[in-house]
Amino acid sequence: MKLAWVPNPTAPLWWPDDEHEPNGPYFHHLTLNHIMQQGPTCVPTTLAMLACATGASVTPEEMMPRINSQAPHTWSAALRPYGMQLAYCNVDVRRASEHVDALLALDDLFLLSFYSGDPPFEPLVPGGTLCTAHIVTVHRGCLIDTARHARWGGVGPLKEYNRLHNPTKRVFRVVPAGHPRSV
Repeated sequence: MKLAWVPNPTAPLWWPDDEHEPNGPYFHHLTLNHIMQQGPTCVPTTLAMLACATGASVTPEEMMPRINSQAPHTWSAALRPYGMQLAYCNVDVRRASEHVDALLALDDLFLLSFYSGDPPFEPLVPGGTLCTAHIVTVHRGCLIDTARHARWGGVGPLKEYNRLHNPTKRVFRVVPAGHPRSV
């Protein structure tokens, strides 16, 4: 028997597995307060900001020993005590701007990671680790960039963010702890 299967050319950013999977939105109620990162700490700063939105008192420095900045499963584990985890979204390497309409339509809480420039194909770091990326938070159409001061581009409408031309690295949806798709 010959299989007549063809690979799919694309998938929606968030595609529920079945009708019983919770579909969100999950975190409409959160109030996120921008935290300015110190040095190349976008991941622990972003995670601390999310944890603080639940009422916790957490600093980026407290997040640092809990995570590996290149291992998203550690980010998800660090958020679990605050009732959150991360779930991978369907993405490939395209400009971040290509995901804006889907993020706005889903109207929830996401982390958008993108390469700071065109992705290097031959990393300069021993072991091949790529460290040329940044992560920002998207909450209900508002973008929060911890590398920028809140009044100078750190908080504003997603569609107006000036780095959407950068290639996407990853997109995560923030889901309740224990969600079937959590990392």
